[in-house]
Amino acid sequence: MAVLITGGAGYIGSHTAIELLNAGKEIVIIDNFYNSCPVVLDRIKELTGKEFAFEKCDIRDKEALNEVFDKYSIDSVIHFAGLKAVGESCQKPLLYYENNIGGTVTLCQVMAAHGCKTMIFSSSATVYGQNNQSPLTEDMKIGSTTNPYGTTKFFIEQILTDVSKSDVEWSICLLRYFNPIGAHESGRIGEAPNGIPNNLMPYITQVAEGKREHLFIYGDDYMTPDGTGVRDYIHVVDLAKGHLKALEKSATQKGVAIYNLGTGRGYSVLEVVAAFEKASGVKIPYVIAPRRPGDLATCYSDPSKAERELFWKAEKGIEEMCADAYRWQHNNPNGYED
Repeated sequence: MAVLITGGAGYIGSHTAIELLNAGKEIVIIDNFYNSCPVVLDRIKELTGKEFAFEKCDIRDKEALNEVFDKYSIDSVIHFAGLKAVGESCQKPLLYYENNIGGTVTLCQVMAAHGCKTMIFSSSATVYGQNNQSPLTEDMKIGSTTNPYGTTKFFIEQILTDVSKSDVEWSICLLRYFNPIGAHESGRIGEAPNGIPNNLMPYITQVAEGKREHLFIYGDDYMTPDGTGVRDYIHVVDLAKGHLKALEKSATQKGVAIYNLGTGRGYSVLEVVAAFEKASGVKIPYVIAPRRPGDLATCYSDPSKAERELFWKAEKGIEEMCADAYRWQHNNPNGYED
């Protein structure tokens, strides 16, 4: 039986595919390459020395999804596929609702029709919204999201919870990611955003490579030790390993389980810049800009539940995250287009 990875050519999906293959799992990847590149698939094979199935498919396409489930014996799904740019979601909310929510509903319908009722869902710390104090725990009230992207994650969590309540055969893990950065230590796969990066680390690495003049730091007057925003950065390989642990856990229980995947340690923007400069030996010029609407001063996890129940803990520190991110960008200055 195989694990279906939706969005498996993406940043987190590709790293998770490697961890599953290295653990001896059979996988099937589907992706529509909206925000990813076919080259990734070759590099996954290169890094693991293993073959796997791939089908180009959009999760909104029920007919195509049915064909995938008819063709392969799939017993579980790790669901990454979705649009993920916060700014774009504010400009195109209907696209985000149609793709992320509509696509997930279609996926669940097809899964149920084929008797596949195990899902690991790629959620986000954005579901905690503005009204919770860090460290964030899984039992806190969620909602009050600040953008349509975050709202799609919140709604999908509710939908999957309702699906589980309606049918006790479902086993669902909701994994709330904090801020994944870094790259595979080989420097062969990593984060390759389209256009101007939305996230801090790829912006820093592009500045380091001379592709951008300087980093914009949005706000230096927050109530934090140095005035810049604090986030819980986690190495993408640690995050990927968390999915393997969640898959193992889901085989032993039914219902919905929720886990934070973070380090439990917050780093400010300036601390990340300093760590990157130390790891890379490259100076990062920056400009202080006004705060962005909806940005929080501080957001970091309490990951103790995942450690307790999944036997998972993030192992890589901030300098390793920075060194791996720089190696990826330096070796692939134009991402997968090189």
